Amino acid sequence: MTKIVNHWIGGKTAEGTSGTYGPVTDPATGEVTTKVAFASVEEVDAAVAAAQEAYLTWGRSSLAKRTSVLFAFRALLDAHRDEIAELITAEHGKVHSDALGEVARGLEIVDLACGISVQLKGELSTEVATRVDVASIRQPLGVVAGITPFNFPAMVPLWMFPLAIACGNTFVLKPSEKDPSAAVRLAELLSEAGLPDGVFNVVHGDKLAVDRLLAHPDVKAVSFVGSTPIARYIHTTASANGKRVQALGGAKNHMLVLPDADLDAAADAAVSAAYGSAGERCMAISAVVAVGAIGDTLVEKIRERAEKIKIGPGNDPASEMGPLITKAHRDKVASYVADAAGEGAEVVLDGTGHTVEGHEGGHWIGISLLDKVPTSAKAYQDEIFGPVLCVLRTETYEEALDLINASPYGNGTAIFTRDGGAARRFQLEVEAGMVGVNVPIPVPVGYHSFGGWKDSLFGDHHIYGNDGTHFYTRGKVVTTRWPDPSDAPTGIDLGFPRNH
Repeated sequence: MTKIVNHWIGGKTAEGTSGTYGPVTDPATGEVTTKVAFASVEEVDAAVAAAQEAYLTWGRSSLAKRTSVLFAFRALLDAHRDEIAELITAEHGKVHSDALGEVARGLEIVDLACGISVQLKGELSTEVATRVDVASIRQPLGVVAGITPFNFPAMVPLWMFPLAIACGNTFVLKPSEKDPSAAVRLAELLSEAGLPDGVFNVVHGDKLAVDRLLAHPDVKAVSFVGSTPIARYIHTTASANGKRVQALGGAKNHMLVLPDADLDAAADAAVSAAYGSAGERCMAISAVVAVGAIGDTLVEKIRERAEKIKIGPGNDPASEMGPLITKAHRDKVASYVADAAGEGAEVVLDGTGHTVEGHEGGHWIGISLLDKVPTSAKAYQDEIFGPVLCVLRTETYEEALDLINASPYGNGTAIFTRDGGAARRFQLEVEAGMVGVNVPIPVPVGYHSFGGWKDSLFGDHHIYGNDGTHFYTRGKVVTTRWPDPSDAPTGIDLGFPRNH
């Protein structure tokens, strides 16, 4: 019997009533294993109404109450991390160790939310005038929504809702319809942790559900992670409806390798960052820029390592890389490799014909490595979101920097060098929101914020860290004057007048 994933509204499972369902496949076999209910406008409204009702009490609850629930949730999430990783592998396809790593990174934000009392401390200035004090405080927004992608079905929601609910908001999550089960399991664990009904809700669906969240008058803010075209649409539409928006878009992350770099370390890093998670991550290194005469040596070292990667089902402990999420996505990724030679690139490795014995119906693609890629090639210009690495050549650091900064994306970047001066110059001159120095994927820890520049971010706030707290709250300044007790009438007094 095919599994059915339903909504989670008001603290319990809500069976879909729209009659519309989407297929969820096992990427390793290509078989449809699950149906997910798609929400109607009425079902989205029901989730928002449940969140709005819960906000009346949750928004006024004590910090101690909120953090006690989050501490309990953290313990449950830690205890069930293997189970959640298995759900991710079954629907996304990534290997189990990678799925476990995703849960671990999400736990970092739960840790941050457990300590939210420090982030929410206000400020006080006394005696700004005679007996006048000024205080600044931060208060929750109300109902907020999260719209999350398929590539990290647990981690990206965990980037959002722990901070949002810790700040006193209530939350409606619309996860990817391609791998929805992890989101529902998180909802169940939150309920088990003691979160009041309606504080966290999950609705599944497609554009209809998204558009209703963007238009609903009771939704005060929207967080999004996904492709740049959709991020731009989310930002434009939600902002036009008066909502606060943080919309993280796509990327084309460059790794600059200078001639003095440790080329073995650089090759290790390039392979890990380009092909981990099958390249389906916005922080993947998809372009290596080799400076000077090191290009041939570096490409050969990358090729040697890439050819050894074990590709197979995510639930096989021997697998290092799994399949892509859907057949359509697999075919799109393959098309970039097929067209690369005609666009002037040298195809060093072509993984488009890869299959896995016993799993021939899976969405398989092997490792592809393209060298001497011109900037005009689509494989360089587009976010491929698959295991395809482009290598570009430049003669100088300045030429490489100009190439990187000319990209419309500015999510993450990295430099590999032994020269501290060059690294310092790069981190100041490169136009990207996250920079790694001999670190290929510079995803910050939970107490620093994550976000890019240019077409990689729409909105003023990055996600999690201090920016996350500020996004999910709004400031208020209170100016107070109280009469001094000595000002109170004291009746008749024939003595000397009192001076203040």
